[in-house]
Amino acid sequence: MSPQTLAWLLLAASVAAEVAGTMALRFAEGFTRLVPSVVTGACYAAAIWLMSLAVRELGVGLSYAVWAGSGTVLIAVLGMIWLGEPVTLPRIAGVAAIVAGVIVLNLEAR
Repeated sequence: MSPQTLAWLLLAASVAAEVAGTMALRFAEGFTRLVPSVVTGACYAAAIWLMSLAVRELGVGLSYAVWAGSGTVLIAVLGMIWLGEPVTLPRIAGVAAIVAGVIVLNLEAR
C-alpha cells in the first residue's frame, strides 16, 4: 500500500472517530453521563491522533478541509436519519455546498 493511500485511510478513520465522538456527545448531557463522556473524549483523541498521522503525507489544509467537511456532512445526515432532525431544503443545500467545496479542494490539490 502506498503512503498516500495509507494517509487517506488514516484520514477516513479520523473522520469516523470524530463522528462517533460527536454522536456520543449528543448523549453525554453536558458531560454529566460517564460512559458517553468517556467515549466522546476517547473518540476525539483518536481522531486528532489519526489526523496527525495522515498529515505526515497529506497537506494540512486539504486534510483539515476533508476532515471537517466530511464530519459535518456525516453528522448532519446522521442527525436527520437517527435523531429526527428536520430534513429541509436549506440543510440539504448546505450539505451539498460542503460536499462540493471538499471536492473542489481535492481536485485543486492534485
